[in-house]
Amino acid sequence: MRYVSTRGAAPALDFRDVTLAGLASDGGLYLPEAWPGLSRDQIAGLANLSYVDTAVAVMTPFVGDALTADELKDLCTRAYGRFSHAAVTPLVQLDHDQWLLELFHGPTLAFKDVALQLLGLLFEKFLTGTDTHLTIVGATSGDTGSAAIDAIAGRQGVDIFMLHPAGRVSDVQRRQMTTVLAPNVHNIAIDGDFDTAQALVKRMFNDPGFSGTFALSAVNSINWARLMAQVVYYFYAAVRLGAPDRAVAFSVPTGNFGDVFAGYVAAKMGLPVAKLIVATNVNDILHRALSAGDYSKGVVQQTPTPSMDIQVSSNFERLLFDLGARDGAALAAQMQGFESSGAMRLTNAQHTGADLFASDRVDLDDMTLAMRWAHERAGEVIDPHTAIALAAARRHESDVPVVTLATAHPAKFRDAVERATGQRPALPGRIGDLFDREERFASLPGTFEAVTAYIAARAVPRG
Repeated sequence: MRYVSTRGAAPALDFRDVTLAGLASDGGLYLPEAWPGLSRDQIAGLANLSYVDTAVAVMTPFVGDALTADELKDLCTRAYGRFSHAAVTPLVQLDHDQWLLELFHGPTLAFKDVALQLLGLLFEKFLTGTDTHLTIVGATSGDTGSAAIDAIAGRQGVDIFMLHPAGRVSDVQRRQMTTVLAPNVHNIAIDGDFDTAQALVKRMFNDPGFSGTFALSAVNSINWARLMAQVVYYFYAAVRLGAPDRAVAFSVPTGNFGDVFAGYVAAKMGLPVAKLIVATNVNDILHRALSAGDYSKGVVQQTPTPSMDIQVSSNFERLLFDLGARDGAALAAQMQGFESSGAMRLTNAQHTGADLFASDRVDLDDMTLAMRWAHERAGEVIDPHTAIALAAARRHESDVPVVTLATAHPAKFRDAVERATGQRPALPGRIGDLFDREERFASLPGTFEAVTAYIAARAVPRG
């Protein structure tokens, strides 16, 4: 399996190298050269498999010869052995056709654990026996940071520098990052919003002086291996609801487009996906792009769903590339225009080709109503991000099961949940002492010079 950049100018890489690289050298994102497929019989055969065995079956075509089957299974067993539910990503029924896929049973209580627990082990596996010391730089709107830090803390041959927007993540999200005191973990709170942090990370990868000095890698969903791991739970859920004999729709709370793009990959592999519902909050760039072809930045509005307070969705580039006949040069010009102007029109092929997707914009009132409905009618307490997707799912007419991805434990957003439902969810016992732990982080202006100077003083240069 070879991987190519969405912008067409970077060299093709194998799975090992694409995992360690993260962002492509031309500023693009890596995708498989061609989509692998699973046959109808292979998909049907997943129904009786454990989550680990499902993961091995789904990911093997993407891994190629970078890992043996036994090595991949060992990594998956170790990654998902840390989850608190034996099913790893269990399904919960809400009513006759609405379901929740609970993705928050990992160590940091968010869906990011599903991919990042595996990614941390892949980094360690691929670095063992080499002289390479990785410097991971990432930006987080909340959950990526804590999941990545948990996966990387204490591992040999790698340091992680995680940027978060000061005052724009929940207290639980912040503390899950800043109370990890491992010497290879560095938290940075920057002035600005998530898009500011994300732009800084992209600039570091694209700056020859900085990226040439350090062996940079990524844990954000720009890293293909992370997206690959998220494809698994679409298969795991769908076969339990009747696939391949019955199609299934999914509703996904969406900011950076990575989680819902994993559903697109599952569909390209042959999973019968009826519809992917892209559920946004009032920061609705993706809803405008998919419904009207208008991919234009607005001003980020701060909401109770901070992981979706985004106006630049990194992974959308992957979809545009795939729908645009995989013309890297054309997409590079299109994205460079967007980066300079903040506005872009989708081409006809990109707009009409995205027919697998529906989209919806959910405001604060409808989010709150969805949280109340889940609690009062189905006995489920859900977090605000999940509520955005549930509201969109319930507005979408469907004659197949609709699975809402429950992306975070409600205890990560205790204040918002309590306001909506009157219930203040408790932190699970394994992180119950979170507010007694010492915090450590740096506060920096959101400038390239300040952040890179901080990292350069602490990172290990290339050998």
